[in-house]
Amino acid sequence: MQTTNERITIPVGGASMGAYLARPTDGGKHPGVLVFQEIFGVNHHIRSVADRVAAEGYIALAPELFHRTAPGLELGYDGAGLQRGIALMTQVKASEVIADASAAMDTLKKRADVGGRGIGALGFCFGGHVTYLSACELPIAAAASFYGGGIAVGAPGNDGPPTIERTAKIRGKILCFRRQGRLHLG
Repeated sequence: MQTTNERITIPVGGASMGAYLARPTDGGKHPGVLVFQEIFGVNHHIRSVADRVAAEGYIALAPELFHRTAPGLELGYDGAGLQRGIALMTQVKASEVIADASAAMDTLKKRADVGGRGIGALGFCFGGHVTYLSACELPIAAAASFYGGGIAVGAPGNDGPPTIERTAKIRGKILCFRRQGRLHLG
C-alpha cells in the first residue's frame, strides 16, 4: 500500500509534543495505531516501524515521549545513545506518559481518515512498557508490548505502583512478548 508521512505537533498539558505520522495515501478510513518509542527517541527505526504499520493499512502515530526534556531526540544504538536514553527515561513520569498517550490517542480519534473499532498501540522495550501502561489507563482496543522493560518492578519515574499492578484495568486485548532467555519478574 502506498504511504506518506509527516511530522506533526500535538498539544499536551500546555506544551507541544512532536510526533511522526505515517498513513496510507488511498483516501480511505483506516484504524489508528500508536507506535511508542524506545529510549532512543522517534529515530529512524521507530519511523520505519510506523511506515511499515501504515503500509499494512493503518494510520500510525509515534509521539515523542521525551518532548519535555529532549524534543526531537534521535539517538543511535551505541553506548552513548544508550546512556543518554536511560538518563532521559528516568526523568519521565507515568502520569506524563499517560497524558502524552492520551493526547496522541485523541489526535488519532479526531482525524477524518481514522476509523475502525478503536485505537491500537505497540512499542518496544521502554515503548513496550508505555504500551502496557497505556492499555491499563486508556481505552486501547488492542496492544502489542514487545519486551516491556520494568513492567513488573516499577512505573516510569517511579510515579505510582509497578505497572503490572494496574493489569486489571485493561479493557482491550493485549499481547506481550519477552526477550529470548529467562523471564525475570521482579
